[in-house]
Amino acid sequence: MPVVATLGLVAAGILLCLVLFLFAKVEIWRLSRRTESGQQRMQACLDELRQSLEEMRVALRDLEERTGVLVPPTPPRSGLNLTTRAQALRMLRRGETTERIAAALHVPESEVRLLIKVHQLTSAQGQAET
Repeated sequence: MPVVATLGLVAAGILLCLVLFLFAKVEIWRLSRRTESGQQRMQACLDELRQSLEEMRVALRDLEERTGVLVPPTPPRSGLNLTTRAQALRMLRRGETTERIAAALHVPESEVRLLIKVHQLTSAQGQAET
């Protein structure tokens, strides 16, 4: 009887090992499938990103080509033409401040101050010559 019991225990141990081996194989198979599907999703995302990057490269190349064809902007015109100069001097004679003159004529205040200095110098020279 001890031999039969020993053989039974050995058989049960082998059967248990076989069952555990099969469960391990099934679990490995499940993990492998899950990993493969994750890799496929990642590959699809990577392909999509590559396509977007290539589209951006093409768009950038087109923009660079268009930029090379564009005409450079015209330089800004001088803030004080003869009409603006006359208006500024009229406003100065009426007692307006340089800030108000600049705001009214839409020119920088520094240009208005320069105009006033030049006007004062030229009028002072004109008075000295007479």
